[in-house]
Amino acid sequence: MRLLWNIFEGTVARGRFYVHSDVMTSSGVERYYWCLSHHRVETTANACPAVNRLGPYDSAAEAERALDRVRERNEAWDAEDARWEGEA
Repeated sequence: MRLLWNIFEGTVARGRFYVHSDVMTSSGVERYYWCLSHHRVETTANACPAVNRLGPYDSAAEAERALDRVRERNEAWDAEDARWEGEA
């Protein structure tokens, strides 16, 4: 845990408080990402900035399928929108 000090005077959270690390980022498990800039699978060790990637995924194979999943979800949402609007 890291000890953080409140730097804002007069707030409700006066004094100090403890924050723990996120389980996903500190679990030691390798995570995989699909890089939108380089069109390749990247790991936590060599990942581009978050704005340029999809993930995390549990495996490289799952990350490779990221754009397929995006396409499938978009098609499903478009079909649901059409149904909602009475077009289907």
